[in-house]
Amino acid sequence: MPVISAPTDFNEEELYVDLRPVVGHSLYLKCEGFNFAGSIKVKAALEMVKAAERDGILTPGSVLVESSSGNLGVALSMIAASRGYRFLCVTDARCNPQTRRLMEALGTDVHVITEPATHGGFLGARLAYLRALCASDDRYVWLDQYTNSGNWRAHYRNTAPAIARQFPHLDVLFVGVGTSGTLMGCARWFWEHRRGVRIVAVDSEGSVSFGGAPGRRMIPGLGMSVTPPLLDESWVDDLVRVEEADTVRACRRLARRGFLFGGSTGTVVSGASDWLARNGSDDLTAVAIAPDLGERYLDTVYRDGWVSDTYGADVLETTGELPLISRSA
Repeated sequence: MPVISAPTDFNEEELYVDLRPVVGHSLYLKCEGFNFAGSIKVKAALEMVKAAERDGILTPGSVLVESSSGNLGVALSMIAASRGYRFLCVTDARCNPQTRRLMEALGTDVHVITEPATHGGFLGARLAYLRALCASDDRYVWLDQYTNSGNWRAHYRNTAPAIARQFPHLDVLFVGVGTSGTLMGCARWFWEHRRGVRIVAVDSEGSVSFGGAPGRRMIPGLGMSVTPPLLDESWVDDLVRVEEADTVRACRRLARRGFLFGGSTGTVVSGASDWLARNGSDDLTAVAIAPDLGERYLDTVYRDGWVSDTYGADVLETTGELPLISRSA
């Protein structure tokens, strides 16, 4: 067993779940939530912090600030606590209560934006708040996960090579899209080293990452209300958009088999299952990346009252099966 002295010293890279018994297709799920931050975001957070330290931007006395819907905020909270920095996370009303409390337990100051901007929604409002904050005091260091190259480099250096080692004959990789850091890092690596691997992006309905009109999104994690600056669509082979009701159904079907995953993972699994049903899966080796675990969604995705109030009671009546009704772009 490993003996560690810092929380970032441990991150399980080699755990995969065979989802064929659950979704009826050959699909392996790379589980990224088994670390002290509970999500894949620990990789990007650590990469960005180390780069800022190397460049002399982040020094003793600096105050880290960042915009996050949840998981990156937790990862930075953990890293800031372990490295002796103060951290201010700017989030919004969609942030899960458990996630907010977890950040605060780690010593983070959490500022919650309650009103969306006219253009850019809640994210636009969060970014405007951070710009004004940083202009007021030079102690604030904003890593800016939305433009920081460390976001995608973390997955170019770690996530993609780990998948390639485990699956040398990989055919298709499904990656959820938020800031697009995971997607871009993996897509770049496979384009350079395994060009035959098909990269399928999975996005939430209502997200504008790949164009289209913005819509209501209640589950934090995937999806954006502005085009991600890091996103380059030329690296992506295909796109699947997933309704949030299908995210809930996917999460709950996985839970019925004992796998409690988060909303981002439910979206990716639903999208991957849809794509495989339409494109055939018998001869394909397919992997989907699971960004998070489910404990932070107990008051939302896994609470009947919230699901019924948000999406209608019929969603609860159909969680026994994983629907394949997501729409491709």
